[in-house]
Amino acid sequence: MVQIEQSTAEPVVRMDAVRPSLGAVVERMRALRSCWPTTDGVAVFNRVYLSVTEELGRRIDRGEFPDRRAAVTLDVLFAERYLSAVATAAAGNRPPACWRPLFQYRRHPGVRPLQFAMAGINAHIGHDLALAVVDTCRTLGCEPAHLEAAFEHVGEVLTMLEERIREDLMPGPDLLEIADPLTHLLGSWSLERARDGAWSAARLLWRMQELPGLADEFTERLDTGVGLVGRCMLTPWP
Repeated sequence: MVQIEQSTAEPVVRMDAVRPSLGAVVERMRALRSCWPTTDGVAVFNRVYLSVTEELGRRIDRGEFPDRRAAVTLDVLFAERYLSAVATAAAGNRPPACWRPLFQYRRHPGVRPLQFAMAGINAHIGHDLALAVVDTCRTLGCEPAHLEAAFEHVGEVLTMLEERIREDLMPGPDLLEIADPLTHLLGSWSLERARDGAWSAARLLWRMQELPGLADEFTERLDTGVGLVGRCMLTPWP
């Protein structure tokens, strides 16, 4: 039976009450580090995501994002999706389907750190990013097109981070052969395609606002599909 430790994550802030603070998000992620051992699969992803959020904060502070408010709001609401999944699991409830494989396999001895990190990125970008774009549009009262620049800048940081993850967490040289199953499995997933899919999904969801039933069905299927990919990414290896 999978055991989920209680986390120190705060309750998720309602969208209409959001007061964007990257600092608060970073502190919540840092607090989670003391909740789990470093080998825990969720802890592996948390370290990765924390470094992304810290890097985004530095770039925003340097003025690299033309619309600072849009960038901060998107980043905070994006992070809230992950923190909500953590809090839901810690309470003994079922997180979104896209996150379930990571929580279920977080202590499996046959799953390597790189797999945990990539499965978390898959869940967060494949599902959460599209919903975060819609959340941000509602919060700021704008169309998705107004967030495109911020979305692209965030994507550039994520791409840089994915490269760093593969370098830091990829197993030893003996497992880098092109025929190795793990190399083949993780090489079949593309961050760029996932980002493109998230942007398309966000635009579709925004247009579906007058069709809530269809929007809910689309969101559920997106969640389930991303979860299936995550389950494949966490295939244990001997």
